[in-house]
Amino acid sequence: MTEQAKGKASFLIGQTEFPAPPLEPALHLVATPIGNLSDVTIRALQVLAAADVVACEDTRVTRVLLERYGIRRRVTAYHEHNADKAGPKLIAEIAAGRSVALASDAGTPLVSDPGHRLVEAALEAGIKVVPIPGASAVLAALAMAGLPSDAFFFAGFLPVKEGQRRNRLEELKPVPGTLVFFESPRRLAATLASMEEVLGDRDAAVCRELTKTFEEARRGTLGELAAHYGQADTPKGEIVICVGPPTEAEPASAEDTDRLLLSLAAEMGASRAAGEAARMTGARKADLYRRLMELKGDAG
Repeated sequence: MTEQAKGKASFLIGQTEFPAPPLEPALHLVATPIGNLSDVTIRALQVLAAADVVACEDTRVTRVLLERYGIRRRVTAYHEHNADKAGPKLIAEIAAGRSVALASDAGTPLVSDPGHRLVEAALEAGIKVVPIPGASAVLAALAMAGLPSDAFFFAGFLPVKEGQRRNRLEELKPVPGTLVFFESPRRLAATLASMEEVLGDRDAAVCRELTKTFEEARRGTLGELAAHYGQADTPKGEIVICVGPPTEAEPASAEDTDRLLLSLAAEMGASRAAGEAARMTGARKADLYRRLMELKGDAG
């Protein structure tokens, strides 16, 4: 009879069984593989095997991982639609002296999932939260995209409606780092087109099926990628888009700014001209308006 059959926690790697150390009562955040089940860490297996309760988005998905490593543990669903009811029950489990492991369907918990609500509740109840790091689609895509990685911003999923999507991209436009997004295959072409229109023709990469058999990273400018996916069949699998940071344009000289202001003022009102010049140069509208008034005074 194995240790697990006797009720002791263990897991299998190949045909070898390993004991899992006992866990302290806490909320353990367990990163799981994003595709290749071999990417799970030894520590993650230890926690999943020893936890009194394993909470996850989709119990069917998590059971595939547990069965692969010979882990038999109580599994319960915790997701966006049942968080209000399931969350307090999990907190009560920990308060009663049991350990809870929270796992996402793939990757690190709390990244585009409702786990943050459970963490907030745990911290408010004085419960310890323990991160068990591992796979992350965000970091895997960033690593293979070939774009600057010294600073990046994860923006999750963009809004579905075009107007809202463009507004969100306008908000993200000045971020001085690489932007990372999740996206649905059926919206990929439209999203890339919106990105090119709002962000400009930046370098980018579309990373698909990370760590899986058909893993792919297609690199190019946003315009090139939008054109490709606009003509290609809808891709399959999970997608991460990485968009390079804005290029640093040299500031316009005082003479260039004056010429721009006068040119715009010849076609529109002074306030609007100053606003348009501010958008084009990055300078403050108030300063540009004051300068335009000076130029008009000199001309008069």
